[in-house]
Amino acid sequence: MTGWTAAAHYWLAACGIALVMIDVAVHRLPDVLTLPASAGTLVLLAGAAVAGEPGSLTRALAAAAALGGVYLLLVAGGMGMGDVKLAPAVGALLGWHSWSAVILGTFAGFALAAAFSVVLLATRRATRKDHVAFAPFVLGGALVVSALLSG
Repeated sequence: MTGWTAAAHYWLAACGIALVMIDVAVHRLPDVLTLPASAGTLVLLAGAAVAGEPGSLTRALAAAAALGGVYLLLVAGGMGMGDVKLAPAVGALLGWHSWSAVILGTFAGFALAAAFSVVLLATRRATRKDHVAFAPFVLGGALVVSALLSG
């Protein structure tokens, strides 16, 4: 992975480090980080499109909107608005590759969060009423899937 596509991955990973630390500590994802994460990822993917790197900017934009919309529908079920605001960055990065990547990366995030939650419940380190930071799993699943697809 090189060029603008790599820069988009590094940008989201760098923003993600701060977002994960904050989410784990206080269960919040501040706009001052989520919005630049999305904007920066989209700008860097636009640079990749202009440079002729393999991928689709149109699909990335559509995936950003689609994943943001899906997450917005899940707010009533307990997902936070910070996760919704992070979704466009994740959707764009995955959508750059394919719709299959969007589905796989999204599933990976939910599966990782579910597995972690089951372990917490089984070891009695948490109850069903406790909150689990979701950003680490969203970002982890997306970045791993996207990096694997980038070669």
